[in-house]
Amino acid sequence: MDEEPVNAAARKRLLRTSTHWGAYDVEVDNGRIVALHPFPMDPDPSPLGRSIPGAVDGPARIRRPMVRKGWLDNGPRANVTGRGDDVFVAVGWDQALDLVATELRRIRDRFGNESIFGGSYGWSSAGKFHYAQGQLHRFLNGFGGYASHVNTYSLAAGEVILPRVLGMSIYDLRDEMTTWPMIAEHCQLMIMFGGVPDKNGQVVAGGSAEHTNRVWLRRCKEQGVRFINISPLRDDASEDLEAEWWPIRPNTDVAFMMGLAHTLISDDLCDRDFLATHCVGYEQFRTYLFGETDGQAKTADWAAQITGIEAESIRQLAREIASSRTLINASWSLQRADHGEQAFWMAITLAAVVGQIGLPGGGFGLGYGSLNRLGDPTRLVRGPSLPQGTNPVKIVVPVARISDMLLQPGTTIDYNGGRVTFPDIRLIYWAGGNPFHHQQDTNRLLQAWQRPETIVVHEPWWNAHAKHADIVLPATTPLERNDIGCGPQDNVFFAMHRAIDPVGQARNDDDIFSDLAARLGFHDTYTEGRDEMGWLSHLYDIFRQRTAEESIDVPSFPEFWEAGHFEIPRVEIPKVLFREFRRDPQANPLGTPSGRIEIFSSTIDGFGYDDCPGHPVWLEPAEWLGSPKAARFPLHLISNQPHNRLHSQYDNGAVSLESKIDGREPICLHPEDASVRGIRSGDVVRVYNDRGECLAGAVVTDLIRPGVVRLPTGAWFDPLEPGKAGSLCVHGSANMMTLDKGTSKLAQGPSAMTTLVEVERYTAPLPPIRAFDPPPTAGSASD
Repeated sequence: MDEEPVNAAARKRLLRTSTHWGAYDVEVDNGRIVALHPFPMDPDPSPLGRSIPGAVDGPARIRRPMVRKGWLDNGPRANVTGRGDDVFVAVGWDQALDLVATELRRIRDRFGNESIFGGSYGWSSAGKFHYAQGQLHRFLNGFGGYASHVNTYSLAAGEVILPRVLGMSIYDLRDEMTTWPMIAEHCQLMIMFGGVPDKNGQVVAGGSAEHTNRVWLRRCKEQGVRFINISPLRDDASEDLEAEWWPIRPNTDVAFMMGLAHTLISDDLCDRDFLATHCVGYEQFRTYLFGETDGQAKTADWAAQITGIEAESIRQLAREIASSRTLINASWSLQRADHGEQAFWMAITLAAVVGQIGLPGGGFGLGYGSLNRLGDPTRLVRGPSLPQGTNPVKIVVPVARISDMLLQPGTTIDYNGGRVTFPDIRLIYWAGGNPFHHQQDTNRLLQAWQRPETIVVHEPWWNAHAKHADIVLPATTPLERNDIGCGPQDNVFFAMHRAIDPVGQARNDDDIFSDLAARLGFHDTYTEGRDEMGWLSHLYDIFRQRTAEESIDVPSFPEFWEAGHFEIPRVEIPKVLFREFRRDPQANPLGTPSGRIEIFSSTIDGFGYDDCPGHPVWLEPAEWLGSPKAARFPLHLISNQPHNRLHSQYDNGAVSLESKIDGREPICLHPEDASVRGIRSGDVVRVYNDRGECLAGAVVTDLIRPGVVRLPTGAWFDPLEPGKAGSLCVHGSANMMTLDKGTSKLAQGPSAMTTLVEVERYTAPLPPIRAFDPPPTAGSASD
């Protein structure tokens, strides 16, 4: 049902809300959001809140249901090549929903539910009820199911390799990692492969009342922890940590770790007892490490040639690791590269060789700094969530293989010991997220995006995803609906009161799906007789019952809703990863077949994958600074997460816009690389390779290794020639150039960090930026 108008009293007071980058008090004046003020208890609030007020009702906002004219006039599959370069027609909600319902029914009846792809990949809202992915999947399950995806762009390789090596998921590992107070008290040396960047610590799914990453890192520094940042980027560690910077070549961390391991074993500094009692497969790995299987010992000298780090430095660091209480951390970014599984596997193996796993302040971590509050000692309390039901369609596709799926229906690929056959997708339904941000090689995605007969999206803004759809349903933002906000390791729960009326004719996803379910005959099953507030009360009551079983007392829903937030008493739980396993591996086995850490996995070995054998190996990436391709494209592109938005969210907001150079996304390059190309800070440059090209604004800085450039992801795709594959993106979308290749047959994850490019000054007249402009329209159609 539609929401009631915001009453006058609500307009005059601050209303609290939660975002993925923190909690804020929303200041509303005369029905418009004028400011977001950080939650008072947050010690390190994110500046990203400044982007919201201007974007919520800005020019990029979608205000009415819209249908692509070529699709509306000629029907499905007609003029699909017009996606991205067509005008849109405004229609009423009844007509829009009738079109969607008719098309869903047609596709299901003619091709089956497996021909419907339920996209919805992305962070979308921080609210627990209006989480777009849950809403869409619940709806499509009620309709008979859909082809779905598995794994994430963030962690695909890690998600698949860790259950094989440790017998647990990356998410269970995340919840059990050694907590910061234990690190501060006991750790002497923290080796940070990929750093611990402040920007990543701004965000966590569901939001947070407190940003604690920098607080804990400073405490570690104050208590004497020494930090080493092994990364092509110096600012992957904040200045106040005074971290040593070791500027490694991108994609060579595995070789570096092997050089360390070889020194530890050669100098008899490894823990042979731990390897014998807590691990399996050490001997097979040692045979490889010492070159007995391939004729190449993985010495420090060998590693130096690959990584660009001096051999003696590698040897000395190995000795310091062995003589110190050392924590080895690998950032999530390491496994978003060709053969990304190896980075996590080798980090665990290196820690096993050192032998400090299970000791306070020692061992390993995967992803410290990748999210806010990872490693926080606060008791974990899970918030409520919308039940999605069961999907009768069992087809699941690795998420990073979406372009492959659309371009090659019927093709079968290897995946995690099994086989996946791509379905023939006729309709894509996407709510939440932006594939034109996440998917690598945008030109290839553009070709793939022309294949389905119909694409339906829910979207608040005219980003590239909406501009390349057929039916666009305007969705509300979190500030235009009611919800419940809470992060996974937060002790504060927020009543996300609707602050303003929906912009234009925007509606929330639940109302849209409820009306569609009514047209398709399963309204009562979908809604269970509840509207928005009915669902919030119901989900909260289930959550309250669960917390009562854990002896946690929370207020009633009316009390919570009136107060605006409540705090669960803070309970700090000190954790040391694998402490009990270390003490007694027989009584506390891991979930692997052996019950131990599997340096060699007979399961993976049995798959027979040439790109992911049974133990960690160095496999040369498809593109890197040591490859022949570097002669043509001599710069390695790091397309990391931005500091001024969350992925592509609020690229149209103030914080992101302020960072642009001539309206383009900034690209950082080293003074040496800039000098030989005649580039100065402030110049607009062309970034290119065989896959695509974009314009960006140059920032010349010594915070980056020579031979490396950084162009963060998330700049909205803005082609010079809309709808045409191969067009120049004038705004700076990094995925124009990134490699669309599975990490290996095991995980089939994204390899975005394995990308070589060239950069040159752009001397032609600068094209205008249209990334935030609505598409052309052609009047309205009646209901």
